[in-house]
Amino acid sequence: MPHLRLPSIAPGVQAFIWAIVFALYIWLLMAGVGDSNAMAGIVAAVAGGGVFLLVRLYGEDLTRPRRGRRTGP
Repeated sequence: MPHLRLPSIAPGVQAFIWAIVFALYIWLLMAGVGDSNAMAGIVAAVAGGGVFLLVRLYGEDLTRPRRGRRTGP
């Protein structure tokens, strides 16, 4: 039986995808409650940029062990 794995995706691409999805969510939410498209677009773009930076800088691959202090004697 073959072992299937997800394809490897670069961290920058993952951060970009998170940013696009979150910005689209904010834009749709703001447009849905009646804010203007211009204001919704600006807020979504700024929030998307912030999410991109946060995920790119602080996101980590959970399959890799963390470097750090050794435990034990």
